[in-house]
Amino acid sequence: MTGAEDPSGSHRALKLAGVALAALLGIWAGAKVYSLRQPVSALQAVSARQPLGQAAVRVPAGQASLPNPSDRLDSTDEMYAPPKIPDRLPPFALADRTGKVTPIGAFAGKSLIINFWATWCAPCRSEIPLLESLHAEWTAQGVSVIGIAVDFPDKVGEFADRFNIRYPLLIGEQDALDAAAALGVSSPVFPFTVFTDRRGEVVALFVGELHRPQAELILSQVENLNHGRVGLPAARAAIEAGLQALKTG
Repeated sequence: MTGAEDPSGSHRALKLAGVALAALLGIWAGAKVYSLRQPVSALQAVSARQPLGQAAVRVPAGQASLPNPSDRLDSTDEMYAPPKIPDRLPPFALADRTGKVTPIGAFAGKSLIINFWATWCAPCRSEIPLLESLHAEWTAQGVSVIGIAVDFPDKVGEFADRFNIRYPLLIGEQDALDAAAALGVSSPVFPFTVFTDRRGEVVALFVGELHRPQAELILSQVENLNHGRVGLPAARAAIEAGLQALKTG
């Protein structure tokens, strides 16, 4: 019919418009539900955006989201240089897996390997077998591994059960970040590991995924300190030189 609308064409156009509207509504509803389920705290915001399979990432102080990829720490960057590494382990207390608040002083008299980590951090997960081995191998020398999970207790409990973590774990959110800041790491970066001697002196602070050569180098200097063979400045200098040699050669 000339000059008149084709009823079938009009019906098809309305049907297509209806399908498009339904699709848009579906997308909006899905996005709304997703946004309502997103974490809201600064700690959660960091963990939600943490990409897996990357090396340690530095988060600038006061910034909830992750920085640009160019700010990423490579796992071969052995030593992180915070403004001031304390000479002695500062006091702090965090909950253990049962919820009991445990002061770090409860481990006094032992040399400590204090590993700050999170369940969402891929390099942190890669370190666990080494930390388990170090805990078993060095117990007789009075060395203990302490894992400090900057994460949520339920997630840490499930993770520890799944990977059969046997060394002691302490768990915290902002209070664990405060403990990291007290050690000079005010801009969170995971993983990082603090080594102390049996007197509580901070011998080294290692950022990135820990490997056996670095761990054994640092522990050899911890042993030297424990037996009075060197002082803290000399031990730190030997560790810095040794790590640089491992990195370059």
